[in-house]
Amino acid sequence: MGMITIDYKDRRPLYQQLMEKIEELALNGLIKADEQLPSVRSLAVDLAINPNTIQRAYSELEKKGVVYSVPGRGSFLAASQEALLSQSRAIILRELAQLAERAKGCGMDRAAFLAGAAKFYDEGNDDSDNNTKYQQAL
Repeated sequence: MGMITIDYKDRRPLYQQLMEKIEELALNGLIKADEQLPSVRSLAVDLAINPNTIQRAYSELEKKGVVYSVPGRGSFLAASQEALLSQSRAIILRELAQLAERAKGCGMDRAAFLAGAAKFYDEGNDDSDNNTKYQQAL
């Protein structure tokens, strides 16, 4: 599975990046439900990172219900693409609710909040320019 890459400049922990990459591959249909994931050992060699990091990512994904493990056989994708999409949408809505509360708390009105959200939604998300976009949204 040469589609997984790690960004060493990213401040997020490697296991978290790995989790997101696997979920992204599943969301995009590149890994199917019940498909076996690379072994911890082979992925550790491919990515040149500690096997414990891979194991932690797999364990966290298992807790989330994204993967399941079969003793002696390895880890497999548990959730279908539809289930993952549904789960992702639910998380986004929870985060949006929290953002709306924070916006209200600092006096941002509904129109400004929705305009800012629409601007980010329409323009996509490239991190290098987010501060500028944020300032423009205000």
